[in-house]
Amino acid sequence: MGDKISYNDVREYEDLFKLAPAFLLERFAKKNSNIVLKFKSQILSHISDLDDTQKKKLDLILRTDISVLQAVMKEAYIKTKIKQYKILANPKYHGFIEKNLNELRKLI
Repeated sequence: MGDKISYNDVREYEDLFKLAPAFLLERFAKKNSNIVLKFKSQILSHISDLDDTQKKKLDLILRTDISVLQAVMKEAYIKTKIKQYKILANPKYHGFIEKNLNELRKLI
């Protein structure tokens, strides 16, 4: 793990990306909803189980520019065909990602 995010950095968090089914995630994204609050207990549970290396990766993700994150989401979708990645890679959902990353930062 360097100081630049890659698909390998987000791969460990695939379960978090799939907490919401793709059709729900897209609905939340279109409405610019705060999805972190809706899944707060599951997120907190997952975060509490992280080791130091995983926490550093999460910190890197939280510090990365959203356009870079979306490029990684696009790469992740190409590699996995997980629809949630495709949704998060969509530039029109930049604000949705920003809102939810800010909420996630508050939780940590």
